[in-house]
Amino acid sequence: MQVAVVTFDGFNELDSFIASALINRCRKDGLEAFITTPTSTVTSMNGVEVAGQRPMEFVTEADAVLIGSGVRTRDVVADDRLISMLPLDPSRQLIGSQCSGALVLARLGLVGGGMPACTDMTSRPFVEACGVTVLDAPFHAEGNIATAGGCLASQYLATWVITRTLGEDAARGGIDYAAPVGEKSETVERALRAVRSGEAALR
Repeated sequence: MQVAVVTFDGFNELDSFIASALINRCRKDGLEAFITTPTSTVTSMNGVEVAGQRPMEFVTEADAVLIGSGVRTRDVVADDRLISMLPLDPSRQLIGSQCSGALVLARLGLVGGGMPACTDMTSRPFVEACGVTVLDAPFHAEGNIATAGGCLASQYLATWVITRTLGEDAARGGIDYAAPVGEKSETVERALRAVRSGEAALR
């Protein structure tokens, strides 16, 4: 099982790296994440240059696709060429967005029209301008689509992907490995609680 962590120029390191690193704790169980980029290298909002592990074409074969955020996401959604590189299919893929990545899902028609989203405070007015209801929550999922708001909520996207693909025990193990010493149990439970409540919010 493969996960594409879509990462554009101007990306937020926390969003792409936390999600991919946590998911890759489950490599031994057959789940692996790859930084997926439209060009061979991308540069973060803080000037960190990263070589993509997979090209954008990889999104069509990935079992899950996570859209990271960044300072240039509004440029991304205005670029028809970049958007055309994201032929996502929620009938067979898990699809998630982090912070301003919700703008990409809105452009693709995957949120809005009754499907609310989570995003960061800076991106919120732009997401709402797309006609999407923004929730005051860190994580929300309906079916195969999930959104997260706030950089550190990327751990919830990772927890969701691991839970949906490998089960809750695998998610516990992955989060526990990375959790702060002395806070492991509460960190694991908080992540699982966020995912459970995010999936149950509108039932």
